[in-house]
Amino acid sequence: MAGGMKTLAKETLFYGIGSTLPKLLSWLLSLYWAFALPEIKDIGVLTNFYAWVALLQVILTYGMETGFFRYANKEDNPTKVFSTTFISIASTTLLFFLVSMAFLKPVAFALGGTAMKPRFLLMMVLILCIDVLGSIPFANLRFKQRPIRFATIKVLNVVLTILFNLFFFLACPWLQGKYPDAFSWFTLDRGIDYILISNLAASLIQFLLVSPELRIKFTFDKALLRRMLRYSFPILILGIAGILNQTVDKIVFPWLFPDTHPDKVNAFRELGIYGQNFKIAVIMVMFTQAFRYAFEPFIFARNREDSSDRQSFSDATRYFILFGLLIFLLTTGYIDIIKYLLPERYHVGLKVVPIVLLGELFFGVYFNLSLWYKLTDQTKWGAYMSLFGLAITLLINILFIPQHGYMACAWASFFANLSMMLVSYFLGQKHYPIPYNLKSAGLSFLLAMVLFSGIVFVYRQVDTLWMRLLFNTLLITVYVVIVVAKDSGLRGVITKLSRVGRAGQGMV
Repeated sequence: MAGGMKTLAKETLFYGIGSTLPKLLSWLLSLYWAFALPEIKDIGVLTNFYAWVALLQVILTYGMETGFFRYANKEDNPTKVFSTTFISIASTTLLFFLVSMAFLKPVAFALGGTAMKPRFLLMMVLILCIDVLGSIPFANLRFKQRPIRFATIKVLNVVLTILFNLFFFLACPWLQGKYPDAFSWFTLDRGIDYILISNLAASLIQFLLVSPELRIKFTFDKALLRRMLRYSFPILILGIAGILNQTVDKIVFPWLFPDTHPDKVNAFRELGIYGQNFKIAVIMVMFTQAFRYAFEPFIFARNREDSSDRQSFSDATRYFILFGLLIFLLTTGYIDIIKYLLPERYHVGLKVVPIVLLGELFFGVYFNLSLWYKLTDQTKWGAYMSLFGLAITLLINILFIPQHGYMACAWASFFANLSMMLVSYFLGQKHYPIPYNLKSAGLSFLLAMVLFSGIVFVYRQVDTLWMRLLFNTLLITVYVVIVVAKDSGLRGVITKLSRVGRAGQGMV
């Protein structure tokens, strides 16, 4: 048992590194693009581009990664499952590639007018196809419990992407100054090309590194594939609804924002401002993902019939809310510093940050509340609620983007996540009651909103930067002091951590 837990801890660490570190590095790289690219509209094109990539990747894998895990553990011949899965994915990916090539120019124009060059779409399709082909070999690495190789390749992919970007945006301008004839091809006006080429090269290297997993005797089982497709189809629907909740605003914005220019320059400029300011709120997303990574294994390891475990679930959600609100206050309170993650020309969009932060906090709470349908094996409710949230997101975007631009996108995310959170709570109390402390959550939220109002007041009334930061620090300290004073459990955790810290110092 102890050996099994040790193995689980080791795999959790490396898979965590393999999934979290690349996201962090990619986030930093995407912030750098705003400094590297001279035109805001180029950032808008990239924001739209990667939203499409995220959606199409879900569609082209059609839940088969999860299906592979399910049947590789269930069948006597996991190699046959891997082979059948890869052949299926490779066939549909090839079909997608051929159709895309046949309609490259009209599809590119439909997506983004003249701003979406056919060569952009070509590279997008190549990146997408390579990554989709690599998804099943990566799943096989996880199945074979090879977390170090998995994490190494995933992290190396992002590191290479960053290095290629730095070559184009830092090394090439310097080299052009030293050797103008040799680097006459380089121009910053082709910045989107360089970013996509960097991504494509890194994706190709990643696939080559994972390709040894394909050194097998390929077999194809039609009956097995039919069973896998039946199992994976609901996962596909849930995945599409889930990814659209995160990306649909960035996909539809160029179509809905009024812009008579054939290259949609104004639409992509507004989307670029929104997309980069949205990335500041990714601080909350990363907190939610980190909590999710630790929390989901925890809930399945507990006995769902034990009332003490239900109280543990309630406590975990309470602490998520408390720390999430602290992140909200820290981000908004120190926005005068954080905003320099973006060039000044993007600061006009900072007003979306508090809205998106709260929306992502609601989504994190929704995830915590939604454990009821996982523990009761009623995962269909997850699909229903995702579709419900998607409907709200689409409705608000369609109705209000033409008049209010990217502010409609921020509020759509806010209200969709709030609605899903509330629906999940009421359904959960019906199907799997958990004694959540609503009074504590409500008072904590009210306290945070009062203090946030103070932060807004200080921002508007105090011109001196250090004075604003001082006042905001005091307001954030008030939140921490009140929360700790009112929560004996939190005081206990802090006491234990301080003891561990003192013990560690004593060992030095």
